[in-house]
Amino acid sequence: MKLQSALNFSHTLLKKAVNPGDNVIDGTAGLGHDTLFLAQLVGQKGKVFSFDIQQSAIDATNHRINENEVQHQCEVIHDGHENVKRYINDQPISAAIFNLGYLPTGNKTIITKPATTLKAVSAILNNLTPNGIIILVLYYGHPGGKEEKNQVLDFAGNLDQHQYNVLKYQFINQINDPPILIAIQKRTKSS
Repeated sequence: MKLQSALNFSHTLLKKAVNPGDNVIDGTAGLGHDTLFLAQLVGQKGKVFSFDIQQSAIDATNHRINENEVQHQCEVIHDGHENVKRYINDQPISAAIFNLGYLPTGNKTIITKPATTLKAVSAILNNLTPNGIIILVLYYGHPGGKEEKNQVLDFAGNLDQHQYNVLKYQFINQINDPPILIAIQKRTKSS
């Protein structure tokens, strides 16, 4: 067995949480990799809500999903993820993923912020199905990144253990601020 990177482990978790026909969220569309992955998991009857504030990310995500012919199950939204409630209303959500930091090929001064990230996560928690999961991959080796990391860890660490299981996954012997994966899973009544 080989230990997985935070990104690969996020996909392993999503595969376990998402079923065909589900509604899911990509909170940071970026280059569209997670949007495409989620679209393949939910199939033609499911829906992916994919958010980004940068036009280049919207364009890249639309290109990727069109190229792979999954655009009919994706809604790519040029808006901040903090406005997620406007788009999902009361629909049940089985999974969401956020890659926090900046768009690697974009303007590195445009970064995710703790206030907007936590507003989005809080809104999704209200719609999360039992055993549903929110994954936050924290890339924090940039100005402002450690502040967001600390606030996300504090928020997740203080969620009620009777309602949520929270996992922290990170390689601790790597240099240069290795990514941290936080997985928040809504518990079922009996678990």
